[in-house]
Order: sequence, then C-alpha cells, then structure tokens
Amino acid sequence: MTTSTAETVATRGPSSMSKVPEPTLVFWIIKILATTVGETFADFLATNLNLGLTNTTYVMGALLAIALVVQFRSVRHAPSIYWLAVVLISVVGTLITDNLTDNFGVSLETTTIVFAAALLATFIAWYASEKTLSIHTITSTRREAFYWLTILFTFALGTAAGDLIAEGLNLGYWVSALIFAGAIALVAGSHIIARRGAVFAFWIAYILTRPLGASLGDYLSQPRHDGGLGIGTVGTSAVFLTAILALVVYLTVQKRPASAEAASGE
Repeated sequence: MTTSTAETVATRGPSSMSKVPEPTLVFWIIKILATTVGETFADFLATNLNLGLTNTTYVMGALLAIALVVQFRSVRHAPSIYWLAVVLISVVGTLITDNLTDNFGVSLETTTIVFAAALLATFIAWYASEKTLSIHTITSTRREAFYWLTILFTFALGTAAGDLIAEGLNLGYWVSALIFAGAIALVAGSHIIARRGAVFAFWIAYILTRPLGASLGDYLSQPRHDGGLGIGTVGTSAVFLTAILALVVYLTVQKRPASAEAASGE
C-alpha cells in the first residue's frame, strides 16, 4: 500500500492502521482509571517510598521514554504497550505540575494557564501540519509524536486545573469530581444531539477526564481530615492498577482473533 493510499484510507474513519485505540466505553473507563493512578501513584512514589519529586520524576521519565520507544516502533496498535505508555505519561504529567508548584513555587493559576497555552499551541501546530486532529489518522511517526505530546499536556493541565478547583478554590475533591463529570456529560450530550464535531468533543472530554481522575484519586486516597476517604495512595493505586490490568488483558484477548484474521487476509 502506498503512502497516499494509506492516508486516504486513514482519513475516511476508524482504521486498523491507526496506532491508538477506538474511543469505546472500555477506552474511557481505562482512561479515567489511568488518570487516577497518575495522581495516586505519583504521590506514593514521592512520599511513601521517600524518593522525592525530583528522583521520582527522573525514574518515571526514563520508564516513559522506554515505553514510548516501544510504542513508536510497534507496527499496529497493541493494548498493553499503549496503555502502559498512558499510565506512565499520566504519572509524569502529574509530576511535572507538582514539581513546578512544590519545588519552584509556581502558582496553580499560572501552571493552568501555561499548560493550557502549550496544549493549544500543540493543537494548532498539529492541525497546521496534518490538517486533522482525528485519532483515526495516527498512522505516521509525526502524527503520533503530536498525539503523545498532546496527551502529556492534557495530563499536566488536568493536574493543575484539578488541584486549582479542588484546593485553590476550596471546593473539595468530591465536588470537583462532580463538576468535571458534569462537564464531560454535557460535552457528550451535545455531541450526541448535534451529531457533529466528533473530534472536538473527543479532545474536550479527554482533557476533562484528567482533572476528574485527579479529583477522584485525591478523594479516595487523602486523609479524612483533608476531605478524602483515607484509603491511601497504596490501596487506591493497587485497586486501580489491577482494574487497568484486567481490562487491558480483556482487550488483548479480544484483539487477537481480529489480528489473526487480518494477517490471514494480507
């Protein structure tokens, strides 16, 4: 298949050539679970294991780099590789924001604005280069690079915005989670009613799931006197990582028959 033919097929709609999964219900469930883990596991490594923010950032950054190399080198979408990269980038995105606020004293308002601007600039550059922001067209290295850079900024922005709403405005974790869940429902409902703007709706929902996950993670893990349930970062991370693993195994098993059928038809 030539490059031009591949691009034509990719722009028509969902394609098996895309390196990222379809936004199904399972996709969104794992995404929210991964965002929650990004919040709680980062706190677990930095605090419970006494690695500190700086050392934790170095370790997780190195693991993320390895995971992304494997992801970029893979020919087709592989659930295990893809979701490992998402979990790691969730942790790293959280750590970037935490480093700026805790180690360098940058306010949550500033980090929210900066990461929002960085995300917008990435979208503009992506669209100017590729003329599309659709995840169904992630079929080249350049588009995949734009995709993962966008994902990183959504996690960093979501962490800053989630903390700003929950802590900076003193609304609490549970109220913040309800606010972001309501915003996601509004976006989804508007898309279903209007039947247009799928790409825009996807990215808005993707951005909002990060602060939703961060608020849920803090609500479950933080002590009761701080407005949480007191489950702790260890328990919360363990439960959510187990759930992610189970769903990824399900997706991998489900994908095998389709992959075998596609290979036999080549």
